[in-house]
Amino acid sequence: MAGQDGTAAAPPHGEELAGAFGGRVRRRREEAGLTLEQLSVRSAVSRAMLSKVERGEKSPTIGVASRIAHALGATLSELTGTPGTAPPGVAVVLRAEHRPVFRDPETGFERHVVSAAPGAGGAEMVLHRLPARVSTGLLPAYPAGAEKQLLVLAGTLTVELGGAAETLRAGDSLFLQADADHGFANRTDDPCEYVMFISRRA
Repeated sequence: MAGQDGTAAAPPHGEELAGAFGGRVRRRREEAGLTLEQLSVRSAVSRAMLSKVERGEKSPTIGVASRIAHALGATLSELTGTPGTAPPGVAVVLRAEHRPVFRDPETGFERHVVSAAPGAGGAEMVLHRLPARVSTGLLPAYPAGAEKQLLVLAGTLTVELGGAAETLRAGDSLFLQADADHGFANRTDDPCEYVMFISRRA
């Protein structure tokens, strides 16, 4: 939550982050009245994996985490932890060291929430870091009306959508309708970093 000065509090890290993610998944599942088996069917994630995630014993990959979030009708930011929102008229500051960060344990991919108040206006901003020769794999489609815009800050990024691929370099930007499976890949020997703006319209 945001402090009285509008500064977001520090999120958990490491094993604590995995435990916090799992706790949020379990809470959202129970609120939805779903069993582990039902969530497994919806998300195409095994019941055993879901159980380990909920207990904080396993950190999911970006693909698994995304499928769980979509199956629960949640955003990945909601499950990884978001900075607090502020009452009207109060600015919210998110310090770099307090960003909620999702780290893929298998690839080293990082997803940083950089929106100080995610969800304001139905949008959020995230920073992605892709190590050399790493791909997110295809991520599940967002609900109809979701859009993504991104700006490559460093390196070379390949965006995969609808069987096609677009290569972007530092300074290039791209807009896409996110209601189809899509993915992001770094096919070079240098790291890649890009900022993404995600909007969800009803």
